[in-house]
Amino acid sequence: MSLQMMTYLVVGATFLLYIVIAIKSRATTTGEFYVAGKGVNPVLNGMATGADWMSAASFISMAGMIAFSGYDASVFLMGWTGGYCLLAMLLAPYLRKYGKFTVPEFIGDRYYSQTARIVAVVCLIVASLTYVIGQMKGIGVAFSRFLELPFEVGLVIGMAIVFVYAVMGGMKGITYTQIAQYCVLIFAYTVPAVFISLQLTSNPLPQLGLGSTLSDGGGYLLERLDQTLLDLGFGEYTERKGSMINIFLYTLSLMIGTAGLPHVITRFFTVPRVRDARSSAGWALVFIAILYTTAPAVGAMAFYNFTKTIEPAKGEYLVYEQRPQWFRNWEKTGLLQFEDKNDDGRITYVKGDANEMVKVDQDIMVLANPEIARLPNWVIALVAAGGIAAALSTAAGLLLAISSAISHDLLKGVIAPGINDKTEMLAGRVAMAGAIILAGYLGLNPPGFAAQVVALAFGLAASSIFPALMMGIFSKRVNNIGAVCGMLAGLSVTLIYIFWFKGWFFVKGTEMAANIPANWFFGVSPEAFGAIGALINFAVALTISRVTAAPPREIQNLIDDIRVPN
Repeated sequence: MSLQMMTYLVVGATFLLYIVIAIKSRATTTGEFYVAGKGVNPVLNGMATGADWMSAASFISMAGMIAFSGYDASVFLMGWTGGYCLLAMLLAPYLRKYGKFTVPEFIGDRYYSQTARIVAVVCLIVASLTYVIGQMKGIGVAFSRFLELPFEVGLVIGMAIVFVYAVMGGMKGITYTQIAQYCVLIFAYTVPAVFISLQLTSNPLPQLGLGSTLSDGGGYLLERLDQTLLDLGFGEYTERKGSMINIFLYTLSLMIGTAGLPHVITRFFTVPRVRDARSSAGWALVFIAILYTTAPAVGAMAFYNFTKTIEPAKGEYLVYEQRPQWFRNWEKTGLLQFEDKNDDGRITYVKGDANEMVKVDQDIMVLANPEIARLPNWVIALVAAGGIAAALSTAAGLLLAISSAISHDLLKGVIAPGINDKTEMLAGRVAMAGAIILAGYLGLNPPGFAAQVVALAFGLAASSIFPALMMGIFSKRVNNIGAVCGMLAGLSVTLIYIFWFKGWFFVKGTEMAANIPANWFFGVSPEAFGAIGALINFAVALTISRVTAAPPREIQNLIDDIRVPN
């Protein structure tokens, strides 16, 4: 059976599964639409959280970043994993105990201010919308290659699938769909990794294969990668290339951004009790660790196979007309491009102007990896289904967070408090449809690779929502004025810095300066600036709160109450 037919069958079967689950789990009340009726088993919620968390950035892009950036890309592993621990220990149980539907609802109540609630809605929409752009990029990449469709058509199909099951099922449908998607994506990620690890190192565990010797007797895998990159003019794979301050702030931004992401926090509202929130956080960490401990091996092995294909022997480059089929297939998508600059008919891949691989989109590495390693078609099709599942699961969670903010916090909470449940759910579904269309439009012109776009979203969440939540739980002195000013200051400074280098509202050609280290403020990249935005948020909120009236007594009692476990 051809690869295309196999891919159609595998991906089609998973789509059918998702839609059937969505129909069976259709939400009928606002409680089911926003928080799945608060009746999800902790283990299943951990699995759904894992799928919600492991987006296209984790599945498709993270290993690609590790492949091309080596040591420096470890910031994603450290930042995202550390942030999840922060969320599980410091925020999730307390927010679950408070027992409301959304993050803006907690902020509005804690800071006894509708203005605070509206500002939180704005912060949530900005961060979530930026995040969803990265998912749409991942959906477009996966569809364009494996279904042999233009990137734009692939993206539109992905939007349609998300629309069907997210709009219909709400949180209840999304939860049970995400459980199925977790099974698909983790199987799709680990099976090829096991095959490739066996091929290269004879070790079936990729985590151990990364530190093992090569089967061909060429020494340790990482040592061979270091030498290969030095021969090509790049730095060693295992050496740090970026500045220490940027790596530190990048990691910090991803960490606290993770703890401030509303769509992940909302998952802990779906379990029956506070102790279930803690339990599901532990299970989610286990499910996430399976993929995160595999990603470094996938990235290193993918890059090793890629360079071995382009340069089979030292100084002997591949003849372009003899390029393998996977190379030709990815060329059709426009995500892989060759230019014969010296007219020798060979593919020269080196650092600098002589490099003839003028475009190698990092997001293709995980998806292309099984083809490069010549694995069976069913494995390649499985990876396609896994990549699409990862992107769809996170996109659905983000879109639900956006629609909840609009229908529950803005419409029901501020504009029209008297509307009934039926009208509120209709408004939520309309808002979700609008968010899908806007995210799809922005996904056509993403401001970077999927993981880079997602990093920007984490920076925005870090600078706006995370400080408000932390101070809301652990400080009785921060008041409504301080919280609102802090969120606005953190979000504004971070957004301006990002737009300065990425273009205003990510429109190409509107950048104020080239996005290179020489132009960055103290060497801090736009993706790392969220940590500075968070510090500004904390400083502004604490300072203003000190010089204005303390929160009312009942609010201080509320803080004491939610910090007592039960």
